[in-house]
Amino acid sequence: MRLRWFLGLLCCLAGVAHATPGQAPPHKAYLSLIIDDLGQNLPRDRRVLALPGPVTAAIMPDTPHATEFAREAHRAGKIVILHMPMDPATGPFAWHPELPIEELRKRLDAAFKAVPYTAGINNHMGSRMTAQQPAMAWLMAELQRRHKLFVDSRTSAQTVAAAEAQKIGLASVSRDVFLDDERNEAAIYNQLQSAISLARKQGSAVMIGHPYPQTLAVLERELPKLKAQGIDWINIRQMISVRSNRAMAAHGKDGTYRQ
Repeated sequence: MRLRWFLGLLCCLAGVAHATPGQAPPHKAYLSLIIDDLGQNLPRDRRVLALPGPVTAAIMPDTPHATEFAREAHRAGKIVILHMPMDPATGPFAWHPELPIEELRKRLDAAFKAVPYTAGINNHMGSRMTAQQPAMAWLMAELQRRHKLFVDSRTSAQTVAAAEAQKIGLASVSRDVFLDDERNEAAIYNQLQSAISLARKQGSAVMIGHPYPQTLAVLERELPKLKAQGIDWINIRQMISVRSNRAMAAHGKDGTYRQ
């Protein structure tokens, strides 16, 4: 009996030794990464699949290799999402505010057909379209019907997309950091560090980048270091679970998205 008590006491003391008095235990910090604009260049895009972790491949439907690359990404075990063109984007699949719902449906159907194995969508451009409440409400209900998730790329502060998704409990999440608005390695590295800092502050951060040579060079160099920095790199489905469809502070108040 005494021996068991003594061993238990040692275990308790060992646990205390690892904690700092007056300090809460460290919180988890999660990152997710989406690479947009895929499907245009297979050798370049395959570098994305070679990144050492659960990168999400966002494939544009109007690219020459959309279907082929979606199949490759799926075989590689990556989550594939449809990178849906929205106004001011142009092209045969693009959504515009003046289009009737039936035309939006037709273009969405065609886009999903062009990009197989999709778990959901995020918007390509879309600063005008994601501000259209009726269309976004219809889209979220349609994604719910199709059992798809939604990522709001947040290309505009006026977006109502995530708010409409949240209203109906659609599995969704919003982008926190764009990695490569500036296409130079120093700026991209700084954005990655900003994402890491944000993840430590609020528990998680969602990054979006593009398959630029500079972006890929930084990611190939820096992503393998995340674990040693105490960062968990998780896929977008896991991130939706971590956030439980709640808005981060920059996107809303008390977990509710601004509209």
